[in-house]
Amino acid sequence: MLRFEDAGLANHPKIHPSYELSARNLLHYLALRSRDLRSLQGQLVRLGLSSLGRCEAHAMASVEAVLAIVERLTQHNFQLEGVARRHVGMGEGERILERHADALLGPARVERRVRMLLTMPDEAADQPELAERWIDCGMDLARINCAHGTPQQWERIRANVERAARRAGRECRIFMDLAGPKLRTGPIEPGAAVLKLRPARDTLGRTVAPARAWLTSSSSPSPAPAGCAAALPVDGAWLARLEAGDELTFHDARGAERSLAVVKRSRGGALVELHSTSYFVPGLSLRKRGVRGAAGQTAIGALPRQAGALELELGDRLVLTRSLEPGRAAQRDARGRLLAPARIGCTLPEVFQHARAGESVWLDDGKIGGRIVGVSREQLEVEITSARAGGDKLRADKGINLPDTDLAAPALTAKDLADLPFVVEHADAVALSFVHAPEDVAELEQRLAELGRPELGIVLKIETRRAFERLPQLLLASMQSPCDGVMIARGDLAVECGFERLAEVQEEILWICEAAHVPVIWATQVLETLAREGRPSRAEITDAAMSERAECVMLNKGPHIDQALSALDDILRRMQGHQRKKSAMLRPLGLARRPFA
Repeated sequence: MLRFEDAGLANHPKIHPSYELSARNLLHYLALRSRDLRSLQGQLVRLGLSSLGRCEAHAMASVEAVLAIVERLTQHNFQLEGVARRHVGMGEGERILERHADALLGPARVERRVRMLLTMPDEAADQPELAERWIDCGMDLARINCAHGTPQQWERIRANVERAARRAGRECRIFMDLAGPKLRTGPIEPGAAVLKLRPARDTLGRTVAPARAWLTSSSSPSPAPAGCAAALPVDGAWLARLEAGDELTFHDARGAERSLAVVKRSRGGALVELHSTSYFVPGLSLRKRGVRGAAGQTAIGALPRQAGALELELGDRLVLTRSLEPGRAAQRDARGRLLAPARIGCTLPEVFQHARAGESVWLDDGKIGGRIVGVSREQLEVEITSARAGGDKLRADKGINLPDTDLAAPALTAKDLADLPFVVEHADAVALSFVHAPEDVAELEQRLAELGRPELGIVLKIETRRAFERLPQLLLASMQSPCDGVMIARGDLAVECGFERLAEVQEEILWICEAAHVPVIWATQVLETLAREGRPSRAEITDAAMSERAECVMLNKGPHIDQALSALDDILRRMQGHQRKKSAMLRPLGLARRPFA
């Protein structure tokens, strides 16, 4: 442990004074965990001694405490050299971690130690009441993702959050995520201009509610009213002659005979209802029943083209290209034989320099997997090895993960450097996305110093396998700043490390960060089903309860985020009485109060 300390501090001489003891403790813990202690732990427990299973925050003190008892039991003096050095004492590590968490995240509430961080949606810029509601529901910090929106929107969000916090008499800090060099798929040729309208049906296939559409003038369109599935542009003069009760007949894009009923007419257009599924395309003819000739018919105007997608099945080939020209689906002859595989662009040119045949590729948050079978300066050929039966659709702007590829792309992109002055002026902490190496941290620290904010909090987003494998080095680099933290970005991390390893990886990050006295943000898909659909899954309730071991939990946006915030607040308050990090808190159990019959 002492040798690890000497070597580690020799390589990191600029540790900030607030992290000096923490750096020593991290190195002690890493030395302790470099050996398999399981057999020793069993022996210690059988003697009624500490198993060292709860030593993260004070590793050396835990070992010394066990040694002191063993010396008494064996009457043997081990005469250890160097242990008189200053190190973190029992209970001191927890207090240091609390100070670091307060500095980065703001003071914890008495009734809830774990803070709640919420990702701000775009509408929070122009609806100040949203921030007020979310703070009332328990939000402690607001996250602005610089990968989306504009500085003008970010400024309005910040102002709305600060105003709401003042009204509530509470502090709500602003975190801003730099976008980083995320790999994404390029554009895809748009699909057909076709609109599908489908009425609601019961389990027997009977129509229970018609589909509603809005007929509007092609030359001066008006927005569709609430409850309409779509707007259909038509000739304005023809539209002006429609009345409620009219019936419009047509043959849809498949040739199926269909009809629309005009239920309401207004100056802006006509509300129509449809009782059978129909496909509309530009140029499709609508005819008013009972009116003959050209006066009784019109043609559907321009419709938006559907977003393009590539259909990929097991065994298919996909070409990732340096060019960001619109991608295209696989080309086949009349007999279905492959002429050319599907193609799509990749937004990070460094991929083509460092990727090698045999390495794995994951697309769209791990929904589609493949193996690189061919590499050139301009493209990678990938064989699809993981997809659902019947295939999966790959769309534009979806994530690409290369867990086996050692990419040399810097964490700070040109966009990040352009955004950084705004972040420095308006944020309480900055999150570094896709950090890979200590050099990435050092560059951010240098940039913050140049911009006059060397004390700004830094959050390292651990979202790749290489970041996880280099976590101790990254932490020692970030400890040169006075205020830092770690975000477990479980979405990309699961894809990079393998879904089956996520729980193990997450535990290791929690242990290492506790040893470094660095606060942790537990992120990605927390109560996601509840936030999105208004009803949680059972598994995500358990996941939210386990998040109590972090110092902060992040929720993503969704239409039911108020419910998700309130539910998480309740869960964390309850769990606080049962658990603290890995230690079970022995509060009175209600079951124990009930005598057995």
